[in-house]
Amino acid sequence: MPVAKLVEYLNRKGVDYRLIAHPRAFTAQEIAERSRITGHELAKTVIVRIDGTLSMAVLPASELIDLDELTLAIGATVAELADESEFERCFNGCEVGAMPPFGNLFGMKTYVDAELALDDRIAFNAGNHEELIQMRYEDFEELERPTMLEFGVYA
Repeated sequence: MPVAKLVEYLNRKGVDYRLIAHPRAFTAQEIAERSRITGHELAKTVIVRIDGTLSMAVLPASELIDLDELTLAIGATVAELADESEFERCFNGCEVGAMPPFGNLFGMKTYVDAELALDDRIAFNAGNHEELIQMRYEDFEELERPTMLEFGVYA
């Protein structure tokens, strides 16, 4: 989903957002630094395989995903990181690693770490490695309806 389609979706839903350009960066920490967004406010999207099904796990850039905690929290048998080759075809138009956290737009369930809800605003990749979208967390939650859990740990 290129930035234009994501922006069109947000506009159609009447959501207030801000597009933030930043120098090309690939890791969540680099993106936070280059865009001057705190690692706590920047949401990173991690694609996981839960009992064989691809899903999104969204957490603050300042945290690491605890797969055991995620598995336990959702009552799954196993949750593991998905390999890029498993999911890159699911995100047509997005650069690998820059997927926005809207699983509903890609046919995936979305799990969000509860830490993200503590900030009024979140920012996330807009489908590429050079732009972020920043919006109110409340608007994100209303659009996405993610399952909120606790599965992030500080690095």
